[in-house]
Amino acid sequence: MAEEETEESTLAKRAQAPANPVDVWHTEHMYFGRLLELLQREVDVFETGARPNYELMLDIITYLRSYSDRYHHPREDVAFARLERRCPELRRTIAMLRLEHRVIANVGEKLLAQLAAVLDGSIVPRADIEAAASTYLSYYGNHIGREEREVLTRAAERLTAKDWEEVNAAVPAGADPLLGADPEKRYRELRRQIALDA
Repeated sequence: MAEEETEESTLAKRAQAPANPVDVWHTEHMYFGRLLELLQREVDVFETGARPNYELMLDIITYLRSYSDRYHHPREDVAFARLERRCPELRRTIAMLRLEHRVIANVGEKLLAQLAAVLDGSIVPRADIEAAASTYLSYYGNHIGREEREVLTRAAERLTAKDWEEVNAAVPAGADPLLGADPEKRYRELRRQIALDA
C-alpha cells in the first residue's frame, strides 16, 4: 500500500504543469504516449487469442477523446495558426498536423463506439477493433513525434508571450480528469497503471 501511495504521489508531482507553455505541451505528449503504450499492450493481446482489458482500453480512449481532443488539440490549433504566420515554411507540416487532429478524433470516436458496444454485450469483430485501434495508435504516435521533432522547438523560439496568452485562452481551463490532483473515479485504475509504468 505504501508503495502504491508513493507511485501515486510521484505521478501527481509530475502532473503539475510546468510554467513554460512548450514544457506543458511536451509533458502532455509524454503522458499521451504512455497511454498509447498501454493501449498497444492491450491490442497486442489480440495476437494471443486472449481477451484484452476492454475496460482499460475504453478508459484510455475516453480520456484521450475528452481531454486531448477538447483541450490539448484546440490549444495546439491556435499555436499552429500563430506559428504559421511567423514560420511560413512550416505551413505544409502544420496542414498535415491539423488533418491528423481530425483523423485522430474520427478514428477515436469509432474505436470508442466499438469498445462501448463490446462492453454492452454486442458482438463486434475483433478484427474491426484491432484495425481501428492500430490506425489510432499509428496516427497518434506519428502525430506526437512530428510535433516534437518539427514544431515544439520552433514554437519555443518564435511564439511571443501574447501568442501563448491566446493559445491558453483558446479553451477554458479545466481540471485534468486523469492527472489532476483529484482524478475522476473512472480513471483511478488508469492512473494506477500509468504510475506502475513510471
